[in-house]
Amino acid sequence: MSELKAEDVARYLEANPIFFEEHADLLARIQVPHPHGGQAIPLSDRQVLGLREKTRALEGKLSELIQFGEENDVISERVHRLAVAMLGARTLPTLLHELYFNLREDFAVPHAGLRLWRGSGDGAEFQPVSDELRAHAADLDAPFCGPNANFEAAGWFGEAAPHIRSVACMPLRELDQTFGMLVLASEDLLRFYPEMGTLYLKRIGEMASAALLRFV
Repeated sequence: MSELKAEDVARYLEANPIFFEEHADLLARIQVPHPHGGQAIPLSDRQVLGLREKTRALEGKLSELIQFGEENDVISERVHRLAVAMLGARTLPTLLHELYFNLREDFAVPHAGLRLWRGSGDGAEFQPVSDELRAHAADLDAPFCGPNANFEAAGWFGEAAPHIRSVACMPLRELDQTFGMLVLASEDLLRFYPEMGTLYLKRIGEMASAALLRFV
């Protein structure tokens, strides 16, 4: 007679679910190792511990989902306020003020600036930019987030420019035509990083584009 293997026992029990109904007393006698060390415990107790651990894990995931939902609600409300403020602006200077103010106060972005290569004006927003920067903006399919690698745009922030360590760049577009770029910057290297979500940044870029098109 061949030696009985653990796999054979497992297959038999799986194929015969009524086994423990016919041998209910066996469940009380079987001892298994405690999952966290120590002496052996009844199989039924081990199952209870397993269910408790699964419950704790599910509660933890639920708590994370609730937290993410609450954070998204807060961000959505801020994006909505920004949209309303830009829609209400009757002049380009007012629009720019509302954009910069909300990014600074609502989103705690220390530095924000943009450049436009459509239209004309006296503000910094109409200062010329290099062909390389225009090409970079045109190539962006999504907002770029990452460390400042001596980007031209980092120089838009005056005395803070040497201290800029991370940036988020959003193209400003009308359909498939790029007419500018909005840049957020921070002295914190981890404020804008490659793996971060860009959904809200993309929406902000799209809203800014639509609002600016009224004036440029």
